[in-house]
Amino acid sequence: MTRTIVASATREIVIGFDQPFCVIGERINPTGRKKLAAEMQAGNFETVIKDALEQAAAGATMLDINAGVTAVDPNATEPGLLVQTLEIVQGLVDLPLAIDSSVTAAIEAGLKVAKGRPLVNSVTGEEEKLEAILPLVKKYNVPVVAISNDETGISMDPDVRFAVAKKIVERAMDHGIKPEDVVVDPLVMPIGALGDAGRQVFALLRRLREELKVNTTCGLSNISFGLPHRHGINAGFIPMVIGAGMTSAIMNPCRPQEMEAVRAANVLNGTDANCSNWIMTYRDHKPSEGGGATAAAAQAPAAGGGGRRGGRAARAGSGAASQ
Repeated sequence: MTRTIVASATREIVIGFDQPFCVIGERINPTGRKKLAAEMQAGNFETVIKDALEQAAAGATMLDINAGVTAVDPNATEPGLLVQTLEIVQGLVDLPLAIDSSVTAAIEAGLKVAKGRPLVNSVTGEEEKLEAILPLVKKYNVPVVAISNDETGISMDPDVRFAVAKKIVERAMDHGIKPEDVVVDPLVMPIGALGDAGRQVFALLRRLREELKVNTTCGLSNISFGLPHRHGINAGFIPMVIGAGMTSAIMNPCRPQEMEAVRAANVLNGTDANCSNWIMTYRDHKPSEGGGATAAAAQAPAAGGGGRRGGRAARAGSGAASQ
C-alpha cells in the first residue's frame, strides 16, 4: 500500500489509501489577499499567526506555507520571507508543513530550515521545473506534489493529464525518488465552466490509484469557482473524491461544513476506526446547531491524529482560484 510520510519535528503523518483523509490547510498564502501580502512585506505576521493557530485548532493535518507576496522580483524577496514564515509557524504548531513556491531558490531555502519531513509544493511536467525541483527532492529526501501540466499548459483531455503525471513519476524514479514520494495533483477544473469536471477527476483518480499507485491531492475549492454558495459544492465534492481515491486536499479547514464532510467520509471509508474521531468531535453536537462547529470540533483532528492555492494554480496556468 502506498504510504507518503510527512513529518514535523516530532509528529509523523502518513498519507495513504488506508489512512484518514489528509487536510492541508491553505490559509497561509498571500495570493489574492492584499492585506496579508502587505502585512508580510512589512514584517507583520499577525495574520499568519492567527491563520496557523485557527487551522490547527480546526483539524488541519498539515499546513501549506506560501510567501509569494510580489511578482516584481520574487527571486530576491521570496526565499527570505518564506524562511521567516516557516520558522514562525513551526514555533506555533506541531504540524507537518508544505513548502509552497514557484521559486526554486525559495523552495531550497525552505528545505534548509524546515523541521521533519515537509512536502514540496510543487513540480510540474515542464522540463525546466523537473530539472530544478527533482534534484532538491532527492537531496533532502522529501515528498513532492506533481501538478499534471507541462509546457503546453493544462489539457482538457484527462488522458493527457494522466500522461503528464506518469511522466513526472517516471522522471522522479530516474532521480531515485520512489513513487510513494510523489503526490499527484490531477488538476480539478471548475464545474461551472466544465460540466464534466467532476466525472473527469473521478476517473483520473481511479487511474492514478490503480495504474501509478500514487497518492493524490488537489486545490479543493477549484471545483466550485465562480458558483454561488461554494461551500455546498465543496462539501459534496469531498466524499466523492475520497471515494474515487483521493488521499489529500489543499483546503480551508476553518469551514465546518467541509470538515464535517471530511470526517463523515473517513467514517464511511473505514479510516476512522470505531468512529472514534467522529464521536470525539460531535458527541456534544445538538441538532439545533444546524451542523455548525462545536467546541470539540475545533480541537479534533480531521485525519486521526494527524486557501488559498493561488500560487499553485498560477503555476499550473489555471483560471480557478479559491475564495
